[in-house]
Amino acid sequence: MTAETTPALVEDGRQTAAGPRVPRGSAYPRYLAGKVAGAAVSLLAVLVTSFFLFRLIPGDPVKTMTGGRQVSAEQLAAYREEFGLGLPLWRQFTDYCGKALTGDFGTSYQFRAPVVDKITEALPNTLLLTGGAFVLYTALGIFLGTRSAWRHGKLGDRFNTGLALTLYSIPSFWLGLLLITVLSVGIGPLPGMFPTGGMESGGKEGFAYVVDVAHHLVLPVVTLVAVEYGQTLLVTRSALLDEMGGDYLTTARAKGLRDDLVRRRHAVPNAMLPTVTLIFINLGRTVAGVILVETVFSWPGLGGLFYQALSVPDLPLVQGLFFVFAAAVIVMNTLADLVYPLLDPRVAR
Repeated sequence: MTAETTPALVEDGRQTAAGPRVPRGSAYPRYLAGKVAGAAVSLLAVLVTSFFLFRLIPGDPVKTMTGGRQVSAEQLAAYREEFGLGLPLWRQFTDYCGKALTGDFGTSYQFRAPVVDKITEALPNTLLLTGGAFVLYTALGIFLGTRSAWRHGKLGDRFNTGLALTLYSIPSFWLGLLLITVLSVGIGPLPGMFPTGGMESGGKEGFAYVVDVAHHLVLPVVTLVAVEYGQTLLVTRSALLDEMGGDYLTTARAKGLRDDLVRRRHAVPNAMLPTVTLIFINLGRTVAGVILVETVFSWPGLGGLFYQALSVPDLPLVQGLFFVFAAAVIVMNTLADLVYPLLDPRVAR
């Protein structure tokens, strides 16, 4: 066995070059059951919260939908009866919970269509935008984070960290508006190169349609990547710095392994636990969408739909979207908890 293929020493059950050690015995099933039960309780709490929270929004949905037209009291009463707003609050709540548990979030006030249909219609657009951005900023953050940690204190580390902190502190909507001003409208001798918003120009098919959608994707994806990659970079860098003083890395170097091999095979896998948490949280947010960015760029996704629903307020649509947003994050957090013991068996003990 050569020095390069010699696995690192196992320290406290951590992952080695040979792969993760799956926890044995009854600890993992108990751990699994506890996490799943906690997620179910959280989803139930979100279901209850989504009903009462948005009823605190000022305004009358029925009057908003009439568009300021002169409407008689009888017509307003008929609208309230149609949407179930005339029922006692406790009756509205029990009806909402009963239907929601079967996947029915009611009918949208403004679109007169089932909430589930509107969510299903907008979901692919959101996943296209946030999913593409997620892959890019996750890969960029992990790559730059490991490089910065391994060369901490040097010029490249200071530059990467400073730039990441600066971009991470910028509001996404402000950066989006700035990019629209500079790259869509144009400024000075710089002409506008990208659309100001929307998902497509219309009237295109086949490959031309794909290119058109990709052209519209550039600015919102750049906005998301610029704002979000810094978080992954900083978490990865911090976790790797904590591992760099470990005795198992000194042992690996003493065996004659190259520095890049020590980092890639031993240091990075053992430092991935915080980064895995962040990856799953961000993965949940890809479903939740990004309300501000989608609104700024007029992207027809869940975030833009949520903004439209709030302006009414369209209570069934707002409640359904809020539940989907929260459920996506809860499910991804639970999956992260279930992956932890595969990376570090001590978690399930």
